[in-house]
This record gives sequence, structure tokens and C-alpha cells, in this order.
Amino acid sequence: MDENLTILQLNDSHAYLDIHQELFWDGNHANYQLAGGFARIATIFNQVREENPNKTLVFDCGDTIHGTYAAVKTKGEALIPILNYLDFDAMTAHWEFAYGPKHFKKLTKKLNYPMLAINCYHESNDELFFKPWIIKNLGKLKVGIIGIAATIVDKVMPASFSKGIYFTLGKKELTYYIKKLREEEKVDLIVVISHLGFPQEMKLTKEVDGIDALLSAHTHNRLYKPVLVNNTILIQSGSHGSFIGRLDISVSQGKVVNFQHRLITVSEDIKPDPEADDIVNQVLDPYKDKLSQVEGYINTGLNRNTVLESTMDNLLLKSLLSETGARIAFSNGWRYGAPIPPGQITLNDLYNIIPVNPPVSTVELTGKEIWMMMEENLEHLFSRNPYNQMGGYLKRCMGINLYFKVENPHGQRIQELFVEGKKLKMDETYRATFVTSQGVPINYGKKRSQLDVRAVEALRKYLSTNKKVKSELQGTVTAI
Repeated sequence: MDENLTILQLNDSHAYLDIHQELFWDGNHANYQLAGGFARIATIFNQVREENPNKTLVFDCGDTIHGTYAAVKTKGEALIPILNYLDFDAMTAHWEFAYGPKHFKKLTKKLNYPMLAINCYHESNDELFFKPWIIKNLGKLKVGIIGIAATIVDKVMPASFSKGIYFTLGKKELTYYIKKLREEEKVDLIVVISHLGFPQEMKLTKEVDGIDALLSAHTHNRLYKPVLVNNTILIQSGSHGSFIGRLDISVSQGKVVNFQHRLITVSEDIKPDPEADDIVNQVLDPYKDKLSQVEGYINTGLNRNTVLESTMDNLLLKSLLSETGARIAFSNGWRYGAPIPPGQITLNDLYNIIPVNPPVSTVELTGKEIWMMMEENLEHLFSRNPYNQMGGYLKRCMGINLYFKVENPHGQRIQELFVEGKKLKMDETYRATFVTSQGVPINYGKKRSQLDVRAVEALRKYLSTNKKVKSELQGTVTAI
């Protein structure tokens, strides 16, 4: 007789505790709708658990305990009560390391479920930083769950994120643990919760046998249909907690014989779970008056849903240029940040744009360094080998115009590069402004300097001196 199992997935919620704007494409334009919120997510979780009692597993694939004002202000502590209420079965991680590995480890000890990562190690002794796997017994089903954290934490993120630890891809470890769980622990099903990103996970799944279901994260894909590769069911469920993935599986004699998948939109009409709603309000109430302050008005809808350039980051870059008088501005190609429709823009919106609120910095870059830095970033995004992809999206730029060939090999993509409308000169020095080492990595430039102003303050000042701000796409970076 077949055994049935329901799996629910949350990924890349980025600490969006409450309902928020989300972008949906509608023909040739963006359509903004309210979605998400942990109280509505709780309603979905509770309903499914009631439908399939004792045979439902709920997973968090990471990018959860960081990304909004309350999360960053409390170094993740604010999220613990609601996450425990949601009662996940296991989790893996990425931006959670932003608080530093030591503090993140303390946070995980307050969760009532395990953090899993087969690919995160102590530098001092090469021992695992978190558990690699757990087993869940659901009736007659024995399910092995393996976690893989984001491999890019110690490669392109700020150095403080990985102090004392290092990360591997996890491919060798995954093969080893699948064999161990199958042969020694006699599990019926292998579920992998991963934060490598959809392209890397597709390649990994092709190369590693024995995964029944892989829950993908990091790249914010809304997979309305699962991907089947090497007998593995692969799903990913959007971002900002606006979507939940549901996977119903039938298992017979250790093999998946049937499955159904649904990407659930956490829509405004879902009734919030009252207890979860109370927990969320307790977290957010101390900040509501401050964060609801109107800082200005925008004529352009702001979002980060485009790969080469975004309206949201164009606003940030304009504020950096206005603050510093630099010729060029750079910021990281972040994916997180719920969209902001045209109209009022609040302080909460500004912190959602850049929750870490880093100092505004300046640096002097040669033309050759700008060219090399952009070639490196294009490779991180478009590498032919998914394992070498280190995104986010493309580095955000202003003051330049770059034309490139996506299909060209590493180091040969840029065709033309202009600064302020003039061809870039390799030996000329250009003053640039940026935020975080992801904007301009530390191995580029000279005379790096941090100003006494931070990113959110620069945004506030820019909005205060511009009545209605336009922030359309400018064609800064163009694929040709």
C-alpha cells in the first residue's frame, strides 16, 4: 500500500514578517499586489497539517532571519518566536551568516528545529558547523533530510560572514550522506533542502543519484511546475514569503510512484492565523511609528526583479552620486527587497531597500580595474559552469554604459564600456562611490574611504531635495 507525504517549502522570505507589496507580471507591465506575511503562512501550514496529520513536513530553505529592519535591528532575535510557532522540521541558511557565524549559532540554539548544512566547516578542525542530516519517521515512512547551505558565503560575501568557517559545494558530501542514509539508516525517501541556487542545484541533481526531492532556494524562482531531473523532483517557491511550495508524494517500497505540486500564492484574502498575527505585531509595533514616516514620493515603481539593472537600485545609486559627487556608483546586485509602487515612500521602504544600512564609501578606480571588475561580475552571473555562478544579479551601476555578449567566455564578454558618455580609458582614474565590499571588492581601487553618512540617510536626503523622483531603467548595462 502506498504511503503519502506532504512537503511544504518556504524559501528566501528575507524576514518579511508582515504582508507587503509583491510584483506580478501582467502582460507587458508590472502589477503590484499585497501578499505574504508570516500570519498568513501560518494559516496555510495549519490547514495542510490538518489535512494530512502526522504526515506533513515543513522546511525553510534559508534567507529568513535577515532582510528587514526588525530582523537586522535585533540581529535576528525578533524572528525566533514566530519561526518557532511555524514549527519547521529543518532549515538551511545563507544571509543568516550576516550576523557572524558565532551569533548565528546562538540563534539556532533558540530554534525548536535543527539547522542543517553538509558543506559548512570550522576552519580550526574541519568539523561540521551544523548537523548534516536528520531522520523523520512519519507512520511507516522513514525520511532522510539533508541540508546544503549557500556555498558563496565565504567567496563573495563580506569576510565577517564566514569568520572561522569555510564552505564547500557539498557535492562529495551529498553522495556520501545519501549512501549512508540509504544503506545504514534504511530510509525510504531522501529530501534535500538547499540554498545553492537553481542553476547549481540543477547541475548537482544531474550528477548525484538518489535524491527523491530537492527543495531549491537563493535565486527566487517561482516554479509553477516542478522540474524532473535524474528521477528527482525539484521545486523552488519565489521569495519574500509571498509563495509556499506544496509537494504531495506517494511512496511505495522506497520509490516515489506519484506526486503533485502546487505553488501557493500567500494572497491578501487568506485569513491570518490569530496567534501568529499577535506574535508578528509584538515584533513590529515598537518600530511602526518610526518606520511609517513618509520620506518622499516616487513616480516610478521600484523593484529588483530585473537582472542587469533595476529601478530600485537606480534610486539608491542616484542618492550615492548626489551625496558624494562621484562620477560612477556601484552597489551589489541584491535580489531581496519587496517592490514599492509609485506614490509615497516610507522609511520602512528605505530599510527594505538596504536593511544593513552600510556607510557610503568612495574609491579611486582605474579604467582597467573597472573593466576587470565588471568582467568578473559578469562571469559570476553568467558562467557556463553553474558551480561558478556567485549571484545575486549583476552589480548595479550608474555613470557607465556597458555593452556585452552573454554567450562569450569568461573575460571576453564586454564589447564597449563608457563613463559619462565617453569611452573608458584604461589608464585614467575615476572616482566612484559604492556601498559594501560587494559593490566594489577590496582587491579593486585605491584611496578607499567611508563617509560619515549611511545609505538610508543618503536616500532620505535625496528624496527630501527631489519632489517626485523618477527612477526608470536607463540601459546602463545592455546585452547585445
